[in-house]
Amino acid sequence: MSITSTHNRKLKEIRKLRMRKRWRERSNRFVAEGEDLLAVADAAGWTALERFCAAGSGLPGIEVDEKLLASASGIGSGTRTLAVYEERWAPAPVGPLCVYLHGVHDPGNVGAVLRSAEAFGTSCVVLGPGSADPFGPKAVRASMGAIFTVAVAREGPLPGVKVALVPGRGVALSEVWRSGSGGRNQIANVGHEVTLMVGSEREGLPEEVIEEADQVAQIPIRTSSLNAAMATTIALYELSHRINA
Repeated sequence: MSITSTHNRKLKEIRKLRMRKRWRERSNRFVAEGEDLLAVADAAGWTALERFCAAGSGLPGIEVDEKLLASASGIGSGTRTLAVYEERWAPAPVGPLCVYLHGVHDPGNVGAVLRSAEAFGTSCVVLGPGSADPFGPKAVRASMGAIFTVAVAREGPLPGVKVALVPGRGVALSEVWRSGSGGRNQIANVGHEVTLMVGSEREGLPEEVIEEADQVAQIPIRTSSLNAAMATTIALYELSHRINA
């Protein structure tokens, strides 16, 4: 079987999944593109609902005329292969190390956070209100395959001690684990489960979310702010080493 028509129903479906969040939500499906991403999905045990490849490429899947496949792709240079998968949402956030994103609108940042979460052994990434769709094409690409290996959840009870990352407020992140005489500074005594709470670069975390945190911490820097994904990466490096110590 080979697809040679631009009006093919399957290609139209792929375009809708790439471009329309509501269509992804309605169908509970998403698209991943490129040999590297699909290889990660295979290794992680994800079975594609449908798989497509450029005609003559020798790759597995339904063959599609190369130009038609490029027209369905979200990658500027086109792709040799893509696949449709069913979205997987964790039933609830899990520890020991969890990231909660609130209002992180940029899908590239969400994908980059997933990539960092995988690098530092994070158990789960939770997408709070206003955060970009982790199964959108830009987020999937930016995750570099982490969308297939890191659990993602919607809102739910956040595990462990909640650390709100807020520029210019609270203790330095490196001080969070130091034992004091009591109060909000003794994370090491609560089972080594932590949720890092991160807001958008522009608005940050809302006050009502900060008030729910057990600890407010900052990354001391010389400028006014860091990109949300970069700040999360630095914080995960710090927290993951302390949890695993």
